[in-house]
Amino acid sequence: MTTRSKNNSLISQRAIQISPSGIRKFFDIIASMDGVISLGVGEPDFVTPWHIREAAIYSMEKGYTMYTSNSGTPELREALSRQLSDAYGLQYDPFGELLITAGVSEALDLAMRAILDTGDEVIIPDPCYVSYRACVILAGGTPVMVPTTEQDGFEISAEDIESRITPRTKAILIGYPANPTGAVLPKEKLSKIAAVARRHNLLVISDEIYSRLVYGVNHTCFASLPGMKENTILLGGFSKAYAMTGWRVGYAAANREIIAAMTKIHQYTMLCASIMGQAAALEALKSGEKHVREMVADYDRRRKVMVKGLNSIGLPCFEPKGAFYAFPSIKSTGMNSEEFTEKLLIEEKVAAVPGSAFGQCGEGYIRCCYATSLPDIEEALSRMKRFVSKYSK
Repeated sequence: MTTRSKNNSLISQRAIQISPSGIRKFFDIIASMDGVISLGVGEPDFVTPWHIREAAIYSMEKGYTMYTSNSGTPELREALSRQLSDAYGLQYDPFGELLITAGVSEALDLAMRAILDTGDEVIIPDPCYVSYRACVILAGGTPVMVPTTEQDGFEISAEDIESRITPRTKAILIGYPANPTGAVLPKEKLSKIAAVARRHNLLVISDEIYSRLVYGVNHTCFASLPGMKENTILLGGFSKAYAMTGWRVGYAAANREIIAAMTKIHQYTMLCASIMGQAAALEALKSGEKHVREMVADYDRRRKVMVKGLNSIGLPCFEPKGAFYAFPSIKSTGMNSEEFTEKLLIEEKVAAVPGSAFGQCGEGYIRCCYATSLPDIEEALSRMKRFVSKYSK
């Protein structure tokens, strides 16, 4: 009988390399406290519009409670194909170039596992969404982080990307509008990144879950840039724009070879997205546009109040142009981001997420989600002002 050595851990090195989500840590704390105003979890405070919920209810009443095709229902893929064509002029075959997933998070995981071999490198902006680095590591890849700064609007540059390309580089992973910063990359900067990708024959994974949430600027779909459709894995979903986080419906759009590889992994893990969720997503595409416009207008009002308020209380904050996050600096307090958010939660019952949860370049900042009511935002700012006045140097 072979005995496992003391140094032979039961846990894989890939799992050991990743840290628990800094976002979920605060979500769990909030759930155990009364009177907390949460600016933490990135979730719309709107309820999914009734007609979308009704479509899911009707599907259950009709007995649609079974598996769907691994790729998703044909009706949803066809509707999604039409939307991408109407919005960006992109032509994706719904029967070979689109995959419906259990949220965009699954789509990201599938993309990494489909394209990466052990040691392949993926270039990622820092700070970034917490799953990016983890998904690369879990797929056996190596994340190569590229620092971004507030002075540059937290926008990753083509020059910085190109300086980090090595023979092991396989892909560039970007997400704009950005979580946690709210940054939006203008078309000219995206075009320069596309030129780098073409020059070095790299894939680009573009997470565009916040594509509908932009304020005073236009969103550029990366796959719509010249020559990039075949070399881009476009990721999107319904959670943010349609207030459908709990429905867990996302998608990937890419060339047939990549979608086929992602689908094989999907077949053995998730199998398919929920049929009720897909019915809801189909209804969202058919008639949810009015609600999206209304929610975006409301987010814009809250964004302005949040950014103005943070700046006025001594937490400098650049203007986010997308998503629903503000990313103010807390450096004036002399605390690191973890200490700041823990004390703020305990002393004033306001929950934010430490910037360090999103990478080394997030240190010195906190993420404040303004997808909550204006009265709660105003009260949170009042409590934060009281807190900051005690600790600012």
